Amino acid sequence: MSQAFEKLVHITADSVRIEGLLELPEHARGIVIFAHGSGSSRHSPRNNYVARILHSSGIGTLLLDLLTQDEDMDYKARFDIPLLTRRLLAATHWLQTEQQTQHLPIAYFGASTGAAAALQAAAVLGNKISAVVSRGGRPDLAGADDLSMVVSPTLLLIGGLDDIVIELNQEAYSQIHCTKHITIIPNATHLFEEPGALETVASLASDWFKQYMMK
Repeated sequence: MSQAFEKLVHITADSVRIEGLLELPEHARGIVIFAHGSGSSRHSPRNNYVARILHSSGIGTLLLDLLTQDEDMDYKARFDIPLLTRRLLAATHWLQTEQQTQHLPIAYFGASTGAAAALQAAAVLGNKISAVVSRGGRPDLAGADDLSMVVSPTLLLIGGLDDIVIELNQEAYSQIHCTKHITIIPNATHLFEEPGALETVASLASDWFKQYMMK
């Protein structure tokens, strides 16, 4: 793919169609799927900011709503990790078969419960997933068995003021046995709204993806 490309896409998963925004910079060298446990992920200003930083590094993005609008109104659906994982696997398969993206290495960027789905999907797909980054995620919800099966280099990013999530991430981190790193960003809360916090997230994620997607 030589020219920049942007498209609203609809992907069939289960019995519904999920929506996403596919963006490929010129000469894209990889693509990151953004997975979030709630709907409207592709409209998230935080995800969009990180996506722009990745574009500047030559990495394409698929900002994906894993849930339909109706499903997102059911709070329990946001914690239905097997459901979120199935949707993410369907989107991954779609990318692997589309002409514009089938040649590109794929990685995951997961937030909230989407991080658990990203790690479960990575456990299923093995080395077909180049890397995983979790932002303030719940990787513990992937479960010890799936975490132990992940072979994709995994980076966990947590805010230093996000006490409970820090503990849950540390527990999950101990159950991941591949290349991994955990970074606690000082003085940042769960949403990384503090000055400079999201910039740090984007920079660390970009560096991680470039290291493992662009070998």
